[in-house]
Amino acid sequence: MRKISPLVKGGVVTGAAFAAAIGLAISPASAAGTWTVTGGGSFTGTSTNTVLKDTVTGTTLTCKTSTATGSAANTTGASGTGIGSIATVSWSSCSGPLGITFTVTADGLPWALNAVSYSGGVTTGTLTGVKAHISGLGCTATFAGATSTTAATLNVSYTNSTHDLKVLGTGNLHAYNVSGTCLGLINTGDATTYSGDYGLSPATLAITSP
Repeated sequence: MRKISPLVKGGVVTGAAFAAAIGLAISPASAAGTWTVTGGGSFTGTSTNTVLKDTVTGTTLTCKTSTATGSAANTTGASGTGIGSIATVSWSSCSGPLGITFTVTADGLPWALNAVSYSGGVTTGTLTGVKAHISGLGCTATFAGATSTTAATLNVSYTNSTHDLKVLGTGNLHAYNVSGTCLGLINTGDATTYSGDYGLSPATLAITSP
């Protein structure tokens, strides 16, 4: 059996069914239900490099710190779907263009972590169920998936050696219900990305698959 380990490290945020929603091909290992989790339990992930970006306007929102809590239960012969979950996510000291400060709130929790494939000590997968909301100085916006009422899916990877869960900045996140001073910087319907490296603690989680 191949080993994978903890999942998370980085800072802004800020997924539906892990692989299918974003076009990732599910590996034979995932489809066959051959994933094993050891050293599981509750974990905390901290990031200091999160970035939310509107890919149409180029506007970015960054946060100094983002903290996520979650868990992954010990299991053998499991499907990669829902192999872990994110129960809470918070962001602090978030700012955007012109020095505008924002409050970021996660919605739709818990979010699901799904393993899709494994190679060279790195597991790739998705984070599903993702929704979020920002507000600040008359600017508000929500973030979801293909529509304003469907959750987004974000691509992630997990590196065993560093216990780093990386949100890769790809997926199907979009902005909706944009109002106030956000207009022009972020617009309703714009495709957006979210990235960040979350370092997991304790560094005990291991995920394996043939």
